[in-house]
Amino acid sequence: MLNIISILIGLSTIPFILIGAIPFLGWSLWIVLLFLVLGTIVGAMSSSNGGRNFNIVLMLVAGFRLFLGGGIF
Repeated sequence: MLNIISILIGLSTIPFILIGAIPFLGWSLWIVLLFLVLGTIVGAMSSSNGGRNFNIVLMLVAGFRLFLGGGIF
């Protein structure tokens, strides 16, 4: 059950990651990263690793976008 919740948290952040990819809206990715950390923690408490790994991949994508924009853009 926790794995499904973790995957749902990750899926719900995908639209916001896409919005954060627009120039000058990269600051919103900081909020998205907080939810992805929450999803990773929930996924770590699960017996399966799928949700945790999914959230980690999304964190890497959002973190790379923040890196490209200098953390703000």
